[in-house]
Amino acid sequence: MIREAVITTIAANGAAHITPLGYRLNGEYVVLAPFVPSQTLENLRERRVAVLNFTDEVRIIAGALTGRRAWPTTPATQVDCPRLADPLAHWELEVESVRELLERPEFLCRIVARANHRPFLGFNRAQAAVVELAILVSRLDWLEVEKVQGEIRYLQIAIDKTAGPEEREAWNWLVAAIIAHPRHASSNLSAL
Repeated sequence: MIREAVITTIAANGAAHITPLGYRLNGEYVVLAPFVPSQTLENLRERRVAVLNFTDEVRIIAGALTGRRAWPTTPATQVDCPRLADPLAHWELEVESVRELLERPEFLCRIVARANHRPFLGFNRAQAAVVELAILVSRLDWLEVEKVQGEIRYLQIAIDKTAGPEEREAWNWLVAAIIAHPRHASSNLSAL
């Protein structure tokens, strides 16, 4: 089962990198499989630490995919890597081994610290729709235009019915990214 979280890693120059990433559990370990090429992949190879941040703030997820990565962070407690300043919870990770695969190398990570900061009250439908659209945006280079348009039409129902200002802002960032994407620029999404 793949779960979604926001990962923070740190680049060789010390800059924090924040992005959504699916992860899997393998017993007591976390498996991270970033795409080749990616900044997350480079950072994991170089620093061998990361933090998984669990958040219900979908603007962070949408923002990271649309170039808005300046979210507040704070130092982690056990690894030399920042975490989000206000997540619901976070896990601090150290890379134990790497399984080299062509498209998505797999990093087996040990959890060295866990912290819960506040309770998860559940996603509303709009938050779930933003997460789903964010996953589509991360795959625009190979998804067909018709597939993306159909998914947006369906997800738009949840936005219209349950979104607050934060979800609408995140949604609009993602739709703008789709409209600006070379493969999807001709799609008629500006009416949404």
